[in-house]
Amino acid sequence: MKKELLRTIKYVLIAASAGLIEIGSFTLMNELFHWNYWVSYLIALVLSVLWNFTINRRYTFKSASNVPKAMLLVFAYYCVFTPLSTLLEHYLTDKLGWNEYLVTGINMVLNLATEFPFQRFVVFRNTIDTNDLAAKEAKEPDGESEQ
Repeated sequence: MKKELLRTIKYVLIAASAGLIEIGSFTLMNELFHWNYWVSYLIALVLSVLWNFTINRRYTFKSASNVPKAMLLVFAYYCVFTPLSTLLEHYLTDKLGWNEYLVTGINMVLNLATEFPFQRFVVFRNTIDTNDLAAKEAKEPDGESEQ
């Protein structure tokens, strides 16, 4: 139980760093380059997904899984999430006139709330704690990581 709580907290913190990457890159493209909203959103989303997947695979889920297979599963998740969130963003910003940053924040929260369970129970379901970090932790006398 404690291990899963710590895993969830770690995931949220890493996802927050991915959120900073997303909002930072979105702001750059939206404010500096004045690119179309959905183009800025999609590029920012891809950058944050790559960061989030890479760091969480290594440190949160400690998975030695087949990377292409895991990425394909994450890609499948985003084949559903991205069109739905892009439509939501388009509707709320273009049709209702909501602030782009508010809508991006809403989609980031929706992404966090749906992606963690997907990664935990689908992508890394059978490969959690199988990488070198997990093996090192298992060998430590108190069972706690030095990291």
